[in-house]
Amino acid sequence: MRLLTLGTAPLAAIAASTDDHNPDQTMNTKDTWMDKIERQRRQKDQYFAENPRSPLPPEERKDFDGLAYYPVDSEYRFEVVLSEYDEPQPVTVGTSTDGEQAYLAWGEFTIEIEGQSVTIIAYRSSAEEDRLWVPFRDTTSGEETYGAGRYLDLEPDNHQIDDDQWILDFNQAYNPTCAYSDRYECPLPPTDNWLTVPIKAGEKDYSR
Repeated sequence: MRLLTLGTAPLAAIAASTDDHNPDQTMNTKDTWMDKIERQRRQKDQYFAENPRSPLPPEERKDFDGLAYYPVDSEYRFEVVLSEYDEPQPVTVGTSTDGEQAYLAWGEFTIEIEGQSVTIIAYRSSAEEDRLWVPFRDTTSGEETYGAGRYLDLEPDNHQIDDDQWILDFNQAYNPTCAYSDRYECPLPPTDNWLTVPIKAGEKDYSR
């Protein structure tokens, strides 16, 4: 039996649930938001190693010594406007087990990476959902990062600055649960979010 992972997967909330986060506080100094990310990474490692609900197979937890990450880099952290679509479009997303999941394409961010303009689409699982799911692949996928792609989850309390501006921080990019075990079924980034630039930030590929 495979466990279904929604696009807004729980892994990104593991550390955030134990860390009091305020967008205004994290913007005071560079050290503050960087320190938060480093702390969240340590908390996630502890969860993976010790929690009974860890996505790691039980036989791998004993020798687990932490996930691999790129160094935290301010060049991959953006405060950017979400251009919401007038009419969010239903999108059928394929999964890692050839299944399908339904989402709404809610809007898009436009940023600049390595001198290139990059547009990335944000999704919601339903019109009532307030968080945004930003799945993506990039040119590191299958090389330094997980081949199927990575996710960002944007929570209003943590990432929304005002009505239309959000913090899009690729240092928080994380792997779907199927990167750690084939017990999981994970939605795959739609081709519209296959980026032609490297995102050298966030979680790297998991190596056993």
